[in-house]
Amino acid sequence: MIDKLAFVHPDAKIGNNVTIGPWTYIGPDVEIGDDCHLSSHVVVKGPTVIGKGNRIFQFASVGEDCQDKKYAGEPTRLIIGDNNVIRESVTIHRGTVQDNSETRIGSNNLFMAYVHIAHDCVVGNNVIMANNASIAGHVHVGDWAILGGMTGVHQFVHIGAHAFTAGYSLILQDVPPFVMASGQPAIPRGLNSEGMKRRGFSKESQLAVRRAYKTLYRKGLTIEEAVAALGEDAEDEQVKLLMDFVVNSSRGIIR
Repeated sequence: MIDKLAFVHPDAKIGNNVTIGPWTYIGPDVEIGDDCHLSSHVVVKGPTVIGKGNRIFQFASVGEDCQDKKYAGEPTRLIIGDNNVIRESVTIHRGTVQDNSETRIGSNNLFMAYVHIAHDCVVGNNVIMANNASIAGHVHVGDWAILGGMTGVHQFVHIGAHAFTAGYSLILQDVPPFVMASGQPAIPRGLNSEGMKRRGFSKESQLAVRRAYKTLYRKGLTIEEAVAALGEDAEDEQVKLLMDFVVNSSRGIIR
């Protein structure tokens, strides 16, 4: 159902069973999948593709030009997956030609009120960003990560899968998978053990990741020395995820 007070550009593609509330604006080059619900006063600009089953609440701005001063109106995109919840006053910007010309959001994410996702970010699946969490340009956020309220993430930083940042954290370097971080600037505070339990990781994997964390953070080793000291734990799939992230970090990890 499209409210008579909404504006939907004739070039926009709207799927089946989509609700668009009053005073919502849908621009050209926008594609909205089936079963989406857009409340009143939402703005969606393109080129933007939104998947199925998404809920976008009032005053959200989705697919707007980015705030990068280098942006000169090039045709960049925003891609959003399925079943995301985008709460009040969230802002999500399209990409820039300095990266892949694309901002990409996965599926089953929750972006609480006033979250900001800047140009060229890549956000995975099942991510939670609490109120006022903001990620700058080119940030990558892995699956199942949780960013606490008011978390601020510096441009080009990567947040690993299953990582957790506490409220008011300032993230200036990469946060490895499973690691909990807090502070200004943020430092490691342990493992997201509760998250691992809730997501069904085996006790063996949980113990292997715990040992790897101690090797990485509590023995005074360099990254290379820590990787070499992993022993049999290096064969565990989740330890591989952790250490591959650490080895490939371009900004360096929080320590």
